[in-house]
Amino acid sequence: MNNDNSLMSALTPQPASGATGNAQGRQLTHGEKKAIVAATLGTIVEYTDWVIYATFSSILARQFFPAGDGLTSLLSVLAIFAVGFIMRPIGGAVLGQVADRYGRKKGLTLSILLMSLASLVIGLCPNYDSIGIAAPIILVFARLVQGFSAGGEFGSASAFLIESAPAHRRAFAGSWQWFAINAGTMVSFLLGFGLASLGSDAALNDWGWRVAFIIAALMGLIALWIRLSVRETEIFKARAASNVKKRPLRDLFFSHRKDAMRVIGIAMAGNLLNYVWMVSYPSQVHLITGMSIRDTLLAGVISVGVSLVLLPFAGKLADRVGRRPVLIAFAVASVLWAWPSFGLLHAGISLTEVTILQTISMVIMTGFGAASAVTMAEQFPAEVRVTGIALPYALSVTLFGGTAPYLMAAMAGWGYGHLFWIYLAVISAISAVVYLRMPETKGLPLR
Repeated sequence: MNNDNSLMSALTPQPASGATGNAQGRQLTHGEKKAIVAATLGTIVEYTDWVIYATFSSILARQFFPAGDGLTSLLSVLAIFAVGFIMRPIGGAVLGQVADRYGRKKGLTLSILLMSLASLVIGLCPNYDSIGIAAPIILVFARLVQGFSAGGEFGSASAFLIESAPAHRRAFAGSWQWFAINAGTMVSFLLGFGLASLGSDAALNDWGWRVAFIIAALMGLIALWIRLSVRETEIFKARAASNVKKRPLRDLFFSHRKDAMRVIGIAMAGNLLNYVWMVSYPSQVHLITGMSIRDTLLAGVISVGVSLVLLPFAGKLADRVGRRPVLIAFAVASVLWAWPSFGLLHAGISLTEVTILQTISMVIMTGFGAASAVTMAEQFPAEVRVTGIALPYALSVTLFGGTAPYLMAAMAGWGYGHLFWIYLAVISAISAVVYLRMPETKGLPLR
């Protein structure tokens, strides 16, 4: 991955705040570089597995539910998509405590193992015509496991990346978390686009979608192997050596409740818009305009690709000017772009126009991706950091991200799809207030 060198060069010789045994000015060791690469690549795979469900939602509706009303089947699949989010807070609490008590590495390896196995189950599961009601039941179970896994991934990976960075490059390091999330989404789009291009729509509906899930699962096993070979972060090892009593969940509720609530506010608009403007946008464009899935996925690949180029630079900007200005700019732009992002979609729209619309959305999202992970991580000390990020972030994803595709499709089916933008604007405005009121954490030592 060519971008790995860019990430490694960002980690200057200065040690991470709170780390021990690091001489001022030394270069990163091979093991530290390998750890950063493992975190980034692993998250790419993790989110490929997670997002690919939404990418193929219209096909899964026909495979796992009885033939009939297409909207009803799609809503059923999207409801299962949302059900997976129910497990995210549980996964955030459980896997977050694993990472805070036993190490970031253990949390990261466990999350990717569970995600990959669940993807494999979906890829191999017989359809409704073969096993009847058992098909959607298996789909629900696999999605619950994926939700549990995803709940722990963001917190562990964010802490891992940011604890490995010097103080003046923490936002840049954290931006690679969203680089990985967006790259995972793009890989899922590429799988869909590639499979749609190689065969007919009938082949994609019959077996092509299974290939995508199986490939994603195999990628996860490779990333698991990489993560198993890395070492723990220096900050965690320092806390472990000091025999700090570890009760992360209890400490979160009793000592860091306000910080946890702030994380929910920090994440709410970004999570909502991530699932509206990136994850579900190709399927929604297909439903609203009648454009082929192949073309909507191509637009998604291009727009997400632009965001991948911009994210590291936006991370550097957040290190220079602070976290708050970047997040405030994101929220204000989101309020202004809420209506055009859907209001300009119409039957007969060209691929170029759709690509421009989604690219503008993704450019706006880079503000959130650049500053959100580091801002969340800087709210907490090391002994509660992963749980402090993972649980409230997962609650935010569940409330605002997981419900978004279902609400969007339902409103469209009921004839109120043209009003969905109001919801986007209101949530973005609330996040703007949170950003305006929260303290700036740039330059503060990592606890």
